[in-house]
Amino acid sequence: MSEPAKLVPPPLKNDCFALPADTHWTPVDEAHALLKERLSVCVGAEPVPLAKALGRVLAQDLSAARAHPPQPNSAVDGYGLAHAAVTEGPQSFPLVSGRSAAGAPFEGHVPAGQAIRILTGATVPAGVDTVILQEDVATDGKSIAFHGPLKRGANTRKAGEDVQQGDVILSKGRKLTPADLALAAATGVSEMQVFKPLRVGVISTGDELAEAGAVARVDQIYDANRPMLLGLVAQFGYEPLDLGRAPDDRATLKAFLDEAAARADVILTSGGASAGDEDHMSALLQETGSMTLWRLAIKPGRPLALGVWKGAPVFGLPGNPVAALVCSLIFAQPAMRVLAGRDWKLPQSFKVPAAFSKSKKAGRREFLRARIGERGVEVFGSEGSGRISGLSWAEGLVALPDEALEISEGDLVEYYPYSAFSV
Repeated sequence: MSEPAKLVPPPLKNDCFALPADTHWTPVDEAHALLKERLSVCVGAEPVPLAKALGRVLAQDLSAARAHPPQPNSAVDGYGLAHAAVTEGPQSFPLVSGRSAAGAPFEGHVPAGQAIRILTGATVPAGVDTVILQEDVATDGKSIAFHGPLKRGANTRKAGEDVQQGDVILSKGRKLTPADLALAAATGVSEMQVFKPLRVGVISTGDELAEAGAVARVDQIYDANRPMLLGLVAQFGYEPLDLGRAPDDRATLKAFLDEAAARADVILTSGGASAGDEDHMSALLQETGSMTLWRLAIKPGRPLALGVWKGAPVFGLPGNPVAALVCSLIFAQPAMRVLAGRDWKLPQSFKVPAAFSKSKKAGRREFLRARIGERGVEVFGSEGSGRISGLSWAEGLVALPDEALEISEGDLVEYYPYSAFSV
């Protein structure tokens, strides 16, 4: 009897998440590199007025509509004059009639050897190239007396010394801050092209879930993932869409995904992401030809189902809330930055003395729930991934590298505060 032919899987139709052949346990750094390489912005652009641009992401470079400052001006309250007429030692200059103030410039010409009263921010009049501080001057209202020499151009700002007209002031992909709005306004920009807000649909799956506050059967647990993930999406700066809880029924889950793809740019699901009998999320994504189950070398976490459903990227997170949070922060957060139009950027970590000891085996990157204490960074008393209380207790994560190591109190470890993830 001949041996059955070896089954060869078909090529992926939507393979942006496909792993290289023979990949078994994917290291965190490799997963990051693949996401960075293969993902791109998935939202369109729209014009918005300056007043509504805060927190939006620029869809194209922003250029100055005019120079800043637009004209030479005084940096201080004082007296303007021509440097060429200044000598060394004590000297006196008569004052011309009038003054130059911000918004009320002097329209005439100041002759060499004369001076004019000038205020901070005022346009430097014709004939003036230097300003002397009023504290360095004696005056009777008709003339001024001071000691020379003076530095040419002292206490003045050149036209365009900050920004020239046409300069790129903000780059595509930047999330606009209040300071950015000040820069745009100062250079005459009143409208800009920004990416539309990233809409992130969140679905929980599983017959074992009940809504918080509802009467739950003894075999059910309350759905902790959906409110957590919706909160994370909002704190990341995106638009969260609560798409509810799907039962362990393939046809119903398919309808949930269809609605999600119609309403959202990205879909986050939790549960059903592995390869068991009731892991319908993985099975449905497999049917589209886009499913890739990343077996990540990470604790907590491991299985992360990635795929595309009707054009929308899907992140199938583990059902365990601790693993779902860690995978969201470590993988979904930087990925969604790119999908929203921003650059790929991992959060900033810090080296902090350990206030704990631990023996770690090789093979996986470990993330421990942690917070800063008096002696250094403390970790939650139990590493059990079912201890949801540890997520609330923690203020960040300690990341332990892939290799084996022994940690003693006082050793420096890598710490990511939740704030590094915008949480």
